[in-house]
Amino acid sequence: MHASLKSFKPLCPTGKTARRLTAALCLCSALSSLIVYWTCDALPTPLMLLDLTALASVGWLLRDSRNAIQLQPKELAARMIEVQENERQHLSRELHDDIGQLLTAATLQTRWLQRRVPDDLQAHCLSLCTLLEETLAKVRDVSAAFNPRQIASLGIEVSLRAHLIKTLENASLGWTFECHPRLSDIQEEMAVVIFRVTQESVTNVLRHARASNLLVQLRRQADGLQLSVRDDGVGFVPASNPAAAGQRGMAGMLERVEQLGGTLRVISEPGAGAHIDVLLPWPRRTRQRAQLGATS
Repeated sequence: MHASLKSFKPLCPTGKTARRLTAALCLCSALSSLIVYWTCDALPTPLMLLDLTALASVGWLLRDSRNAIQLQPKELAARMIEVQENERQHLSRELHDDIGQLLTAATLQTRWLQRRVPDDLQAHCLSLCTLLEETLAKVRDVSAAFNPRQIASLGIEVSLRAHLIKTLENASLGWTFECHPRLSDIQEEMAVVIFRVTQESVTNVLRHARASNLLVQLRRQADGLQLSVRDDGVGFVPASNPAAAGQRGMAGMLERVEQLGGTLRVISEPGAGAHIDVLLPWPRRTRQRAQLGATS
C-alpha cells in the first residue's frame, strides 16, 4: 500500500476574507442608515455619522493590511521548525553544561569517598560510581541527539554513521549504511533535515517495527539529495494526514522536508516492512555541481 503524505488545509475563512466580510456588513449598515435617513426623520444624524466613520475606518484597515506581514503556511512551518531547533540547542547546552557538570562532580566525589570508606562499603561505592558514569554517558548522548554539532565540522556522512553506531550498538537487528558518493559539501540546512529524518525513522523502527534488518542509504542524485530508510519489520498502514492521525513524528518529518521544497514518500503495508524515501532538491547555486558529481 502506498500513501503520499499531504499537508492538511482546514476549510476556514482567511483573515482577508473576514476583513472583506466586515467591510461588506459595514457598507450595508451605512446604506441602510442612509435610506432610513432620507425616507424619514427617525434616524438621528450622529448615528449616520457613526456608521460612515466605521466604514471609513474599516476601509483604512483594509488598505493598510495589504502591506502587513502575513505568514503563509510554509513560512509558519519553517518558523516553528526554527523555534524547535533553537529549543533543542538550548536543552542540549543545559544538559551538557549544567547537568553534565553536576554528574561529573558527583562521580569525582564518589571516587574520593570510595578511597576512604571501609572495605564492606567498597562494593556499594563502586556500584554508585558505575551508575553515575552510565547516567553521565546517557546525558551526553541525549545532548548530542538534541544538537548534532558534529554536522558542521564532520559532515553528514560521518555524523549519520556515528549516530547509527551509537543508537544501534545494543539493538538486536542487522543494519547497513550506504553513502554514494561521499558527501562532504552538503549545505548544513539540508544536512540537518536528513539527520533529523533519519533519527526519527530509526527511532520508529526500534520502537514499533520489530525488524531484523535495516538499510539506510544516502545518495547524491542529479535532481537532489536522496535518503532511503528500509526495514523488514511488521509494517503499517501509512496515514494520508499524519498530523490528524496523531503521528507527530511523521508529521514533523514531513514539515521539515516540505520546508526545503522536498518530497517524502512512505511505502508500507502490514507484514511487508516499511520504506521511507526523501528527496531534497539542490539549491540553485549547487545544482550544476551536483549534476556533475552524479554523472562522474
